[in-house]
Amino acid sequence: MGAKLIKGLSVVVLAGKDRGKTGKILHVNYHSGKVIVEGVNMVKRATRPSQTNPSGGFIDREAPLHVSNVAAIDPESKHPTRIGFEVKGGKKIRVARKSGKALESEGGAK
Repeated sequence: MGAKLIKGLSVVVLAGKDRGKTGKILHVNYHSGKVIVEGVNMVKRATRPSQTNPSGGFIDREAPLHVSNVAAIDPESKHPTRIGFEVKGGKKIRVARKSGKALESEGGAK
């Protein structure tokens, strides 16, 4: 079975402190069932000085969300939708259940 949520897919947060925010998926951890969404669920992280960040200090970064708390955005209606699969031209593609349109993303499941 293919992965429903993949890197690059536009999603909306359904639950939690950032409910209603949208963003693209940056990373999917299939083992733990968590996703990292761009600009959502930001936390402060204390870091030591390094070559990339010589001053160290506190930085903002995204924390993981459970996959059940996000839903794909329908390309036609811009509302949350479930994801289904269809075979077109011998290739399995993701489609929005709400409108039947193909969902576009940058990456693929590994």
